[in-house]
Amino acid sequence: MTRPDTSRATTSRTWRKPPFIANPVMRYGMLLVVVVYLVWAFATLPFNWERISEGLPRAARIFGGGFPPSFSRFDLLLTGFTESLQIAILATLLGVLLSIPFAVMAARNIAPLPVYLVGRAVIIVSRSFHPVIVAILFVAAVGFGPLAGILTLTLYSIGFVGKLLAEEIEEIDWGQVEAMRATGAGYLATLYYAVFPQILPRQVGLSMYQLDSNLRASAVVGIVGAGGIGSTLMNAFGRYDYDFAFAILLVIIAVILVSEGVSGWVRKKIW
Repeated sequence: MTRPDTSRATTSRTWRKPPFIANPVMRYGMLLVVVVYLVWAFATLPFNWERISEGLPRAARIFGGGFPPSFSRFDLLLTGFTESLQIAILATLLGVLLSIPFAVMAARNIAPLPVYLVGRAVIIVSRSFHPVIVAILFVAAVGFGPLAGILTLTLYSIGFVGKLLAEEIEEIDWGQVEAMRATGAGYLATLYYAVFPQILPRQVGLSMYQLDSNLRASAVVGIVGAGGIGSTLMNAFGRYDYDFAFAILLVIIAVILVSEGVSGWVRKKIW
C-alpha cells in the first residue's frame, strides 16, 4: 500500500511581523513625506553655524569651570533648597486637594454635561501653558518671591492630577456605584463610599509623582523670579560661579533621587 505524500503539509513556515501600514503605497508614501519634511526643516531653520562654532569653546569653559563643584556657600544653597521644598510641598497639597473636585466634575460618568464641560475647561486651561509662562504671569501679578511659585505649581498640579483622576473615575467598577444607589444613598455618599475608595491608590501615586515633578519645576520657575533654588542658580550663572552652579545641579539630582526612592517605598506600602 502506497503512503500519501505529506512533505508539503509538514513544510515549516516562517512567521513575519505584519507591517504597521498594510498598504505599501501609503507606507512608502508616508516615509517619503517624513524624509522630505526633515530635509525641508533642516534647510529652512536659521542655524548660525559660525555662532555655534564660537559657542563650543565657551561651553567647554563653562563645563571646565564647574569642576570640582564648590560647596563653600552651603548656607545659601540650603536656604534656596528649603524654599524650593516648601514651594513644592505647599503647591502639591493645594493642587491635589483642588484637583479632586475638578476631577469629579470632569468625569463624564458621574457628572451632568454642563458640569462636565466646566470641569474639562478648567483642566484644559490649567494644562495649556508651560509653568515658566504661568510663573511670569504670576510674578507680574503678585511680585517676585515664593508666592508666585506656589500659585504657578498649584495651577500646574490641578491640570495634571485632575486630568488623570478624571480618567480614573471614568474607568471605575460601576457595580459599587449601582449598589450604593440601590440602597438609596445620595450623591455625596456614593462618591465617598463607592468612588473614592476605588481611586485612592491611584490618587496617592499621582500625588507622589506630582511632588517629584513640582520639586523639579520649582527650580525652573525660580529662574524667572518665582522663588526657590532657581533664583540662586541663575545668580550663580550670572556671576560666572560655575563651580557653585554645578554644586546646585548635583544637589538637585540628589534630592530628586531621594524623593523617587521615598515615593517608591510609599507606593509599595500602600499597594
